[in-house]
Amino acid sequence: MTRQELKQKKIAVLMGGLSAEREVSLRTGKAVLAALQGAGYQAVGLDAGRDIALRLIEEQVEVAFIALHGRYGEDGTIQGLLEMMQIPYTGSGVLASSLAMDKETTKKILLYHELPTPAFQVYRKGDVLGDFLKKCRHFPLVVKPAREGSTIGISIVRDEQGLAAGLQDALQHDDHVLVEDFIQGMEITVGVLAGEALPIIQIAPKGGFYDYHAKYTAGQTEYILPAPLDSALYHRVQQVARDVYRVLGCSGAARIDFMVREKEFYCLEANTIPGMTETSLLPKAAQQAGLDFAELTQRILEDAGLGK
Repeated sequence: MTRQELKQKKIAVLMGGLSAEREVSLRTGKAVLAALQGAGYQAVGLDAGRDIALRLIEEQVEVAFIALHGRYGEDGTIQGLLEMMQIPYTGSGVLASSLAMDKETTKKILLYHELPTPAFQVYRKGDVLGDFLKKCRHFPLVVKPAREGSTIGISIVRDEQGLAAGLQDALQHDDHVLVEDFIQGMEITVGVLAGEALPIIQIAPKGGFYDYHAKYTAGQTEYILPAPLDSALYHRVQQVARDVYRVLGCSGAARIDFMVREKEFYCLEANTIPGMTETSLLPKAAQQAGLDFAELTQRILEDAGLGK
């Protein structure tokens, strides 16, 4: 749909939701809503609770801008509901959303396509802890829930005792826990918009670890844009980001996270609904590429559709 056509539609910005990332989603949704209303769209904000199907009907919504993070919003579930209701929506479709939300499945797809990602193992609730610990012979390791975002439940562990504690913490958030090699190096992220890579950002948390606090507290992380990589490496990373986006089947906007160690780099995960808050990375990269926040939201909206 063109922008003029979209301005004739009732648009709902879906935010909040039921996941552990609810508060971040509310911030994303409010920013997107303000941008769309400011640009002349008939946009309303809807908190995506258990009654969301009824709310969509009551509001006579014609297009949905998904600003939900985490489960029930980024994992294909709300996308499936919108498909059934025949309401066009922004971002990736059901399958790509579900695949990218599950870090274990994402990494298996990357390995199949020979795209670089850290070596990993998966601990499942009910596995014998002692047997799993014996398989982890080198440290440090990164422990994180397989299907959570915003670094919720993540830890860096340096011995068996720390690993056992990290697993127990991650199991509070998911029955599947990803345990992957820790890559010491530069953390970077690449926004991808409609298949095209945006400028690369280096993430440099002041505390040394990009956890929830560093991610969402203004001033706790330095963002270096563009990332200080040599030209050849810079373009290789952007190409792999596009490849990850493509093999997962993403649509609209996504953000692909990497660790760089000397001339090698490793894909950590793909985010199919990147944050759009004042500290978020996708808007920073878009700004560097000449797209202000209002233009970015409209570019994402223009991609709304069904059957992705």
